[in-house]
Amino acid sequence: MKLLFLNGPNLNMLGIREPDIYGKQTYADLEGYIRDFCKELGIECEIFQSNHEGALVDAIQGAYRKFDGVVINPAAYTHTSVALLDALKAVGLPAVEVHLSDVSKREDFRQVSYVRLACCKTFAGYGFQGYRLAAEHLVSLNG
Repeated sequence: MKLLFLNGPNLNMLGIREPDIYGKQTYADLEGYIRDFCKELGIECEIFQSNHEGALVDAIQGAYRKFDGVVINPAAYTHTSVALLDALKAVGLPAVEVHLSDVSKREDFRQVSYVRLACCKTFAGYGFQGYRLAAEHLVSLNG
């Protein structure tokens, strides 16, 4: 199984940006965590982060026929990007939405998720572990 892990804007600032919400671990720590559990689970993975919506759309489109699923933390684009929604729908891969924080307990504008409309599951508020839960869910769909 091969999964694409996508991370949206400002996730490269983990450990610096609002550590009381997002924690003190860095983006490099997140990448290491993902690689470690994927190795443990026998999953091939590719990890990509961008602050640019179009680059994330390109990565989703590039996953077509190359990956078995997508784990996506669209970050702020969660609440604004119909383009990411449309890209996920276009490639038709199973996708799981992940958020480090519990967005349901945050500002009103964070309650809207366009991306969720193309995802089979959402994990929010589990920190880094949400990525593993998402991967395990996609593995379970594959039999």
